[in-house]
Amino acid sequence: MQKLPRPFYDRETALVARELLGKWLVHQSAQIERIGKIVEVEAYLGAHDLAAHSSKGLTERTKIMFGPPGFAYVYLIYGVHHCMNVVTEGEHHGAAVLLRAVEPVKNIAGKTSGPGLLCRAMEIDRRLNGHDLLSDDFFIAEPAVAEKFSIVKRPRIGVDYAKHWAKRQLRFYIKDNPFVSRP
Repeated sequence: MQKLPRPFYDRETALVARELLGKWLVHQSAQIERIGKIVEVEAYLGAHDLAAHSSKGLTERTKIMFGPPGFAYVYLIYGVHHCMNVVTEGEHHGAAVLLRAVEPVKNIAGKTSGPGLLCRAMEIDRRLNGHDLLSDDFFIAEPAVAEKFSIVKRPRIGVDYAKHWAKRQLRFYIKDNPFVSRP
């Protein structure tokens, strides 16, 4: 399994989002290696994107988004669910890709269709906020065998407040994959 290198993340966010599909998210904790194939993502393009957390500026919560690419931005939503993002593009940009769903590959129990369920099943929480995705215990890798698939583009989910940004097709998923959170 080969980890994605830092330059992979240091590119345009929507491109990184599409290219994360089919890659493996790997989290090793308590001597257990959990692996999920990324099947659904959403791109948040930076501080100018009204749906992005970074649109509110640099805060204690969003400082990871403004940091270097290739780090995990993990936050708690509704005080209940953790969500994991992958920071993209250069420092000070505030861009990231939300991981919405994975297909279980190894040692994953529970549902993984939705960002909160994905994090629960893979034991991802705020302790991993700011974690370098080039580490040995939490990273994204090329799968053992690459597969071909079609990518579907749709508007992001739950961002109606973001004016014209709500209609932008920045949600990407693998067509016909049963683990996608919703069509």
